[in-house]
Amino acid sequence: MKNKIQIFVTALFVFGLTAVVNNAKAQTTSSNTIQEIQLNKNDAFNEIRNLLMANFDFTNSDYKQGVVNSEVKFDIAENGKIVNVRSKGDCKNVSKEIVNVLSHLQYKIDPAKLNENMLASSYVMPVKVDINNR
Repeated sequence: MKNKIQIFVTALFVFGLTAVVNNAKAQTTSSNTIQEIQLNKNDAFNEIRNLLMANFDFTNSDYKQGVVNSEVKFDIAENGKIVNVRSKGDCKNVSKEIVNVLSHLQYKIDPAKLNENMLASSYVMPVKVDINNR
């Protein structure tokens, strides 16, 4: 009986040690990192940025002066329409304008412009707006 308990405890120790070693090895491999997707000039997000800047109202006096960094999150519906737009950043008024512009765009994303790495329904896009002195 003692022999069986010793074998069981030893086997449990070996399995535990193996699990710890495999876990440590998995954390050090490069396949465990999140790859950044590089955007190019011809993708749909460049078009969205251009439309955002073309329709952005720079005349609002409530905007913070200088470079305003924001992050906009949005979903793409099955029909290609931008929906569920949320934005946060250095200036609340700039974030509200970003949401307003993107929510009211009459633009649909062409699925052919999204490469296979970008097929998702929710996206996060950084936006940098330079508000000059008036």
